[in-house]
Amino acid sequence: MMITNIYVITGIAVIGGSLFGFDLSSMSAILSTTQYRCYFNQGPSGPPFNNAAYCSGPDSTVQGGITASMSGGSFIGALISGFLTDIFGRKLAIQMGAVIWIIGSILCCASQNIPMLIVGRFTNGLCVGICSAQVPVYVGELAPPHLRGLVMGAQQWAITWGVLIMFYISYGSSFLVGPLAFRLPWGLQMIPAIFLFIGLMFTPESPRWLAKKDRWDECCHIISSIHANNNLDGEFIQMEIQQLKDACALERDKTDNTYLDLFRPHMIWRTHIVVFVQIWCQLTGINAILYYVTYIFGMAGLSGSSNLVASSISSVINVVMTIPALLFMDRVGRRPLLIGGSISLTIWWTICAGLMGGYGVPAPPGGLNHIPEESWLITGAPAKVVIACSYLIVASFAPTWGPIEWVYPSELFPLRLRGKAAALSTASNWAFNFALSYFIPSAFVNITWKTYAIFAVFAFAMTLHVFFVFPETSGRTLEEVEDAFKGIKLAWKMGEDKFPNEERTLDHESDQKKCEEAMHVEDILASR
Repeated sequence: MMITNIYVITGIAVIGGSLFGFDLSSMSAILSTTQYRCYFNQGPSGPPFNNAAYCSGPDSTVQGGITASMSGGSFIGALISGFLTDIFGRKLAIQMGAVIWIIGSILCCASQNIPMLIVGRFTNGLCVGICSAQVPVYVGELAPPHLRGLVMGAQQWAITWGVLIMFYISYGSSFLVGPLAFRLPWGLQMIPAIFLFIGLMFTPESPRWLAKKDRWDECCHIISSIHANNNLDGEFIQMEIQQLKDACALERDKTDNTYLDLFRPHMIWRTHIVVFVQIWCQLTGINAILYYVTYIFGMAGLSGSSNLVASSISSVINVVMTIPALLFMDRVGRRPLLIGGSISLTIWWTICAGLMGGYGVPAPPGGLNHIPEESWLITGAPAKVVIACSYLIVASFAPTWGPIEWVYPSELFPLRLRGKAAALSTASNWAFNFALSYFIPSAFVNITWKTYAIFAVFAFAMTLHVFFVFPETSGRTLEEVEDAFKGIKLAWKMGEDKFPNEERTLDHESDQKKCEEAMHVEDILASR
């Protein structure tokens, strides 16, 4: 039995996104606990599992390496996913990732030392890289145009749910004695991967991948099943299939289907866009919050359970504030959300930097709570404002850059390069995720509050880049988006003539308009 409801398909596929969220929280909620710091302690030795004063945990550089090892694996996983998805299909590539995640979770759960933990997290990262690159491609190629932003953005919502669920599992486990406090959550995180692997057995393959492989009977059946309740003769369905056939016919004679081809003159402009949408997403500083929020709140005077509870609120905000983007992204468009998000992030990071620098003082030697990363202390009303701004950073990121980073890269490329473009874009995400994960603990130790100022500068720079360079892509089929890059156009005007504001629907009253648009697209394709 094949599932044909696009919402159910999306719900199953984006479990792959939740795995990244699980990994985020499995580290952020655990790294400040006594059990973790004493088991992997590299500082002064003392009574294990009962006295945090003797357990400073891993060295800040080593902790950065532990955290960043997942991002390193994700970088490799994202790059190889481009080959896996082209050879085996979108669905099977994601299932391979699920198996890899289970193996990595077993290694983490059984970790006896830091090297074993790093290997386990690197293995988990391979899965996250594959899934984060290919899940948006998979659901985007299945969805009708007017739902594409919703289903592709659901990847980010799944990540936020993974963060939230795993944070509370880890928080509850923190009351357990000994290594079980971190082994239990690291073992439980393999359960979603099992559901992902089994669930995908009942979902269809991407019709566009099938078309690329000349499996047209299956392709047409899937498109009609998902978009028109098996009505293969519907005018809109016929238009979509014909448009896909025309695109495949044009691409069949082209041999540019490698990573190198993404940097050729006719592709390099859009390649730089999809790479930077992921780079800027990391430079928003969101993972400084998600990975190391317990350090930030520790510097604001919170400790123990109160720190973990306050930190968990950021996960709740992340889940709730992602919903508006899913509902309105296709209506509002990509550019307004990206620009509005980066402006607000600039404001909150600047306030944090100003308050920390103006009202904060250096922490005692060894850091607050005997954690070197908690190297700065701010108290009173300014500390409360820093905590509030940390929440506002999450609230600004969640409905803007969070979901769009997964939607945008899969919209800008033709079918033959879409899988590899999404892989390269996601790999750039994980490269910078690795760098920041490794950098932030040392930054908190060495440059303290100036870390906030760095992210404020990045947020301002990305505002300018988006305004001048990033085109609008919402509301068009994946094949029609290709035309946005013909000729030289100003980014803020690229959507005016090709991306009307009228909402696209699939009802029969709009079929005639769809056919007229299809004739226009065919004229464009014929002129190439």
